[in-house]
Amino acid sequence: MLGWVVTFLVVALIAGILGFGGIAGASIEIAKIIFFIAIVLFLISAVVGLVRGRTRV
Repeated sequence: MLGWVVTFLVVALIAGILGFGGIAGASIEIAKIIFFIAIVLFLISAVVGLVRGRTRV
């Protein structure tokens, strides 16, 4: 998922250098959304892993 973030950031940088401001802005926004989704999924995964690791019977 973070690979998509890097891809959109590279697209945004190239578009910004070439003067396509609209495409660059849209790519940055998409990259931000995907990045925050990845962070949330990571935190959920970490919490579930901690909860499962503590249940020893």
